[in-house]
Amino acid sequence: MNKIFLTVTLSLFLTSFGNQAFAQTVNLHDFTNPTVILETNLGKIVIGFFPADAPTHVENFIKLSLSGYYDGTLFHRIIPDFMIQGGDPNTIDGDPNTWGTGGPDERINAEFNTIKHNRGIVSMARSADPNSAGSQFFIVHKDSNFLDEQYTVFGRLVTAESFETLDKIAAVQTDANDRPVNPEDVRITKVTIVNESDIPNLLELSEPERIQSIVTPSTGNQKYESTEHEIAFSVPEGWLLQQPDKSQPNSPDVVAVGPKIGEINPVISLTVQLTNQRSLDDLISEKIEIIRQAVESGNLNVISQEKITVHGNPAYAIDAEGKFSSDGQSYNVKFREIMVYGDEKFYTLSYSNGVNEFDSQLSRFEETIDSFEILTNPNQNNTSQSDENQEGGGCLIATATYGSELAPQVQQLRELRDNTILSTESGTAFMTSFNQFYYSFSPTIADFERENTVFRELVKFSITPMLTSLSILNYVDVNSEEDMLGYGIGIIVMNLSMYFLAPAIFVYSLKRKFL
Repeated sequence: MNKIFLTVTLSLFLTSFGNQAFAQTVNLHDFTNPTVILETNLGKIVIGFFPADAPTHVENFIKLSLSGYYDGTLFHRIIPDFMIQGGDPNTIDGDPNTWGTGGPDERINAEFNTIKHNRGIVSMARSADPNSAGSQFFIVHKDSNFLDEQYTVFGRLVTAESFETLDKIAAVQTDANDRPVNPEDVRITKVTIVNESDIPNLLELSEPERIQSIVTPSTGNQKYESTEHEIAFSVPEGWLLQQPDKSQPNSPDVVAVGPKIGEINPVISLTVQLTNQRSLDDLISEKIEIIRQAVESGNLNVISQEKITVHGNPAYAIDAEGKFSSDGQSYNVKFREIMVYGDEKFYTLSYSNGVNEFDSQLSRFEETIDSFEILTNPNQNNTSQSDENQEGGGCLIATATYGSELAPQVQQLRELRDNTILSTESGTAFMTSFNQFYYSFSPTIADFERENTVFRELVKFSITPMLTSLSILNYVDVNSEEDMLGYGIGIIVMNLSMYFLAPAIFVYSLKRKFL
């Protein structure tokens, strides 16, 4: 199975676990600014607290520490560059398959606050229910601000040794389920409570970094928006939202992992890829070929496949199930995948889960699809957007140079147009008339460029001198309307024959000959 199902996950589903020591009476008033010291074979971890932000969580953690609840437990889930998780009594001597499911009978209501989940922050694990924290906690190894306001921050590391120990634990060898291969290396051997004033070499820490917002009422979903990919969509609230490193083109760009209620965690992912001028049918053919190989190998069974639309965009949906193996275990997985086709990119939204649990979260995936939108670039003005939104994708220059060594030059000239030509009234008036005429024929040429690669290369060759001459605007000062008329419009007019006549005449003559 793709490792994403097994390793990019944070098990937060805590089940009932009784512990008589929890009921032990303690006197917290004996301490001034209490601080907890966790001793491990790799070093000490010293935790200070934020009682004003999460008073119930701080009290709960200190009570459990005083009672000996954490003595002998492991950091049972370790994901470098993300977090280390501990606090499960099942890890003392229980079956490793139960690690991550233990905790006290009593649960704590959420105390979400504005403290960011930066490196060294200590936060409380929970299940999909916000009010389900028990004893399990995690320490952030690398800034993970997608967790902000969804998990209760209640403390942070306060000594240099603590950060060194955090790094050592994050670096230990783990298996496919993120469990430590050598558990004794990461066992909490002893927990003590002292006053903050008794800690030597205490770091001089400033106030924790906070987000500039307040917790809003729950809507049942959390929204993800990316200016890089120009998309936005929602995933179920409480699911772990991540942006993993993109190791290969078809690796997910965004992953949301839900709480594990069956043999695997439910996963919703988004993969963004360039169309490279392939049509939707081309992409479907490639997908079918990949699927065919999996079906013939006996690893996959296709249930259904069909063309659909998603908010007016053409799309392709496929449902399938298969058996996947990882680390000696087999999993029966079902998935639904929807490929949404855009102008220059296509977006693959996928939902996977165990076969028996698939339907339980399918409606959440449908909500994600309903929320999916392709955003326009907020930095473009109306004229820039008209370049991309003409029917047929009508900019013949952009089409001819797309993906080539000239593409950066074209982009620079667009920025030059937006920031220089359109900064004057005369330039704006000229470009408005210019575009009306240009787009009366350029979509036809652009479409033919997509169909005929030889013609595309000829157009690219013919416009190269024009692009060079337009670049002159990079080296002149346009400080007035007269300068704009003298330089900008003059250069464009100088190139009219290459801009219009040569491509237009050539394409129409070819169409009459071959079509």
